[in-house]
Amino acid sequence: MWRALLNRTVSLLAALVVASVVIFGMLQAVPGDPAAFMLGLNAQPDTVAALRAELGLEGSLVARYLAWTGGMLTGDFGTSYTYRVPVAGLIADRIGVSAPLAAYALLLTLVIAVPAGLLAASRRGGVADWGVMGATQLGLAVPNFWFAMLLVLVFAVSLGWASAGGFPGWSDPVAAIGALTLPAIALALPQASILARVLRSALLDTLDADYIRTARAKGLSRRATVLRHALRNAAISVLTILGLQFSFLLAGAIIIENVFFLPGLGRLIFQGITQRDLIVVQSVTMLLVFAVIAVTFAVELAYTLADPRLRRR
Repeated sequence: MWRALLNRTVSLLAALVVASVVIFGMLQAVPGDPAAFMLGLNAQPDTVAALRAELGLEGSLVARYLAWTGGMLTGDFGTSYTYRVPVAGLIADRIGVSAPLAAYALLLTLVIAVPAGLLAASRRGGVADWGVMGATQLGLAVPNFWFAMLLVLVFAVSLGWASAGGFPGWSDPVAAIGALTLPAIALALPQASILARVLRSALLDTLDADYIRTARAKGLSRRATVLRHALRNAAISVLTILGLQFSFLLAGAIIIENVFFLPGLGRLIFQGITQRDLIVVQSVTMLLVFAVIAVTFAVELAYTLADPRLRRR
């Protein structure tokens, strides 16, 4: 077990190094000069050169890469070209929106998907099964940004039950959760559809196992068999999807945050791209990549808890 843990840790570190090189290289290859973009078309060359030196854009690519990665290891993500404040401060402000939004959406995903998957698997071939599969197919087909705009039209514009956008801050937790509800629903719908279908398939495979038939032959009810035995053994497949989904919800909410004008990491990346604030884009992107890899690593560790056979490896 310890050897497997060491191998996974080494793989995580290697993935982070490769990701940092790719992110840095791709953004450096973007045409144009951030300093010239900030100063405008009529800027003097000496002024542009002075700003480039101030922003740390001088020097070789290797030196700049090492300075960037070394700063991140100490918590220094650099200084925003646009806002002239530390990027770490911008991230700290925005992650207080993105992380709760992702957790809220993941909770809604579980609340919707687990009962739906259980219902479909326990009523295989029946009306409930067909209904759940049809609903999940619709959830996969509808783009989340279109569903987000539909939610705004219905619940914010027509009914007035929720805010159409913006975030009031956590000084009023009720208002903050209310502002995150529609975005969380828009994010959770396609993820719940995926998870429900995966859970149904995993449960159907498990329900055909010999030990399930033995439990039924001993007089255990179908509901108890599914909840006590089948669901636990199907959890490994679900864990894989959950890890990927949380990573997607945290890193892939750029469109949803812009639809609802939420000051999260996704909107920060979008603003950094439009303003050519490359240090913000590369630092936030690297942070999100780290979150994705770390969650994947945590899911792999969870496998060992869910499946005792993996502990002997």
